[in-house]
Amino acid sequence: MVDAADDPRARETELDFPREWVEFADPADPKHVIRADLTWLLSRWTCVFGKACHGIVPGRAQDGCCSHGAFFTDADDEKRLKIAVKRLTPETWQHYRRGFKNYTEVDTIDGEAPARRTATQGAGGPCVFLNDPEFVGGGGCALHAQALRDGVHPLEYKPDVCWQLPVRRAQDWVKRPDGTKVLVSTITEFDRRGWGEGGHDLHWWCTSSPDAHVGTDAMFRSYEPELVALIGKDAYAKLAELCAARLRQGLVAIHPATVAAGAATVPGGREPATPPRSDR
Repeated sequence: MVDAADDPRARETELDFPREWVEFADPADPKHVIRADLTWLLSRWTCVFGKACHGIVPGRAQDGCCSHGAFFTDADDEKRLKIAVKRLTPETWQHYRRGFKNYTEVDTIDGEAPARRTATQGAGGPCVFLNDPEFVGGGGCALHAQALRDGVHPLEYKPDVCWQLPVRRAQDWVKRPDGTKVLVSTITEFDRRGWGEGGHDLHWWCTSSPDAHVGTDAMFRSYEPELVALIGKDAYAKLAELCAARLRQGLVAIHPATVAAGAATVPGGREPATPPRSDR
């Protein structure tokens, strides 16, 4: 048996626990309804890439969650990346090649239907846009770093799946009892199950790990640009208002990984109620 001190996955919290949700109409569109996971958005999760990240493949912590290519959501997603790639140089992208166009390729998500994604550094290698830690131009995602150099948010250069993680957005048209239809956007945690059956085989996953719940602020604030991109400016403003109200009241079903990290105290010094233990 592997000791928990040597196995980061052993410190992850269970996937099922009490969550609080809020649902409201988008102020900019009454036919758009937001259903948001308050427990996730009020957590202290933060990206710990290059710090406390253990990676999704054993022995490759430096990859973070970039150990595979990123599948594109649509043609616009791939087009945005191709425009961003033109801004990279040999000094900023370790795998830059003059005239190199094979930085995307065809693969399959389910083993059957073809889908395009970013290429990898050879069979079983990480994403082609991942620079090694010792690269003179800087380690990590070349697209992310270029966006920061250009003074724009990384979501403008990176594939959708890369900047959205670890937020999961699901959208469904729902027919109400009176016959009207609304688009329901559900915003929640992209946990292991979000990856499908293979998610359970990941070496480590950050959303359920106390190692990543060390942010100095609630996630709805630190992830504002991404949430605005996912649900719209007006809807985000309402979401932030509702989240802030919960913090002030101290009525938060806090994420167990945030509790385990010792980051459960909310602004104002009030301690939210600890969620019931799942083994009771």
